[in-house]
Amino acid sequence: MTLWHIVLAASIACVALKLAGYSIPPRVLEKPVVSRVADLMTVAMLAALIVVQALGDGQAIVVDARLPALVVAAGLLAMRAPFLVVVIAAAVVAALLRMAGMP
Repeated sequence: MTLWHIVLAASIACVALKLAGYSIPPRVLEKPVVSRVADLMTVAMLAALIVVQALGDGQAIVVDARLPALVVAAGLLAMRAPFLVVVIAAAVVAALLRMAGMP
């Protein structure tokens, strides 16, 4: 099985899962518990993706210039800075730390 076979199989599985979602009756989706879990699942998945991208390097946990940049970005978001300012500030912090020798 080649990589393209795996990609094709995963794509078909994703489409099948999406189509299965349309077959769920609306009365099930309108329940408060289901709605709350769906909302929280999105936030949890995004948080997990951020942590993996900020601290992960293969199978290891690595603390490098990405972590301080993430802290700066979180602080600026907490102060309600514009998103473009947050991205630029985090990139500048990471770049300066890497220029200073931090991996």
